[in-house]
Amino acid sequence: MRIGAAPGSARNLALATVAFALCFSAWGMIAPIAPDIQDELGLSNTETAVMISIPVLLGSLLRIPLGLLTDRVGGRLVFGVMLFYSAAAAVLVGFASSYAALLGAGFLLGAAGATFAVGIPFVAEWTEPKRQGFALGVYGTGNIGTAVAAFSVPAIRDSAGQEVAGLVLGGVIAAYGMLWWSIARNIPDREPQRQPYREVLRSGWDLYRLSLFYFVTFGGFVALALFLPKLLTDWFDLSLTDAGLRAAGFALVATAARPIGGWLSDRIGGTTVLAFSFVGIGIDAIGLSWQASDPSIVPVTIICLTMATFLGLGNGAVFKLVPLFFPKSTGAATGIVGAVGGLGGFFPPLLLGVVKDATGDFVLAFVFMVAFAWMCAGMAVTLLEPAHPPPREPAAGHGDPRP
Repeated sequence: MRIGAAPGSARNLALATVAFALCFSAWGMIAPIAPDIQDELGLSNTETAVMISIPVLLGSLLRIPLGLLTDRVGGRLVFGVMLFYSAAAAVLVGFASSYAALLGAGFLLGAAGATFAVGIPFVAEWTEPKRQGFALGVYGTGNIGTAVAAFSVPAIRDSAGQEVAGLVLGGVIAAYGMLWWSIARNIPDREPQRQPYREVLRSGWDLYRLSLFYFVTFGGFVALALFLPKLLTDWFDLSLTDAGLRAAGFALVATAARPIGGWLSDRIGGTTVLAFSFVGIGIDAIGLSWQASDPSIVPVTIICLTMATFLGLGNGAVFKLVPLFFPKSTGAATGIVGAVGGLGGFFPPLLLGVVKDATGDFVLAFVFMVAFAWMCAGMAVTLLEPAHPPPREPAAGHGDPRP
């Protein structure tokens, strides 16, 4: 399918999507093995939740500076560097054996999650506005990296050890980094962009609502994708490999729904898709709170997969709306919204761990999710997206719009 008017747009979209997926696989490599590490090191639920959440924290905080750097020097350079950084961090995690070492390695690994903010402006530069919902949704399918980590890292760790898991993942990412340097390109005649972060931060309520929506949709996806292996082993005493495969299924469904959310937003409006998604998320959170005290595998599976669908649709809708509201500062807005969304993946695992230690189950944590999701549904209804976004200036030499 033709994504944009410039030759090479589809190729660079595909390259960026795979790069994002590989960086995300490194970012999510601790969570699938966390239950075994908890048993081996004698950690509490809260300590385990902190270990799972630490990579999310740095990945959130670095999205703004990496988005800013991408605007100035281009996605090819920034993504290339981050691929090799992610490979090194994955190897480091493989050789981390103590709790302190795992926290330190996980913190460094978190930068890999910030690569989302690198690809959004890179892809947006290659894509005409009327197709951005779909193109950015396709790029967002790089979230599948969490599924790759969920089923591959536990299997390699069980059969060959944690060190080998780190070496294998790091080696694959480094090899792709060399391919990226050989093939990926910035858009022709690209000029450095200086994004007005201060002005965007002062832009008002629309930015805050978009950030909150992504806090719930992307944060909810990350939180559940990372915490699901522990949740399933606690509830059903599954092996790490089995729990990882089920968590991978959750991530796959959410990832597949993301471009559908962007495609639907292109046609019926992002706010409509968001309102529908938040209502569904709230209903599923009620289901999880009902199951939390006496879980059964079939209803939990159905609830988790439908929630994955709603979260994926919401993810795609948010990043259809960002270029509409901020056509001349897409990179800055992406960095801010993406950073807040990443923080949304940091707090829920902590809340789940604290609630479990304090009450003995996860019921109260899912009740909070119901209230949050339905509040966002009401706010989405009041968000009026621009009917006719301002046109973008064509890029020199080929007539493509630029962000």
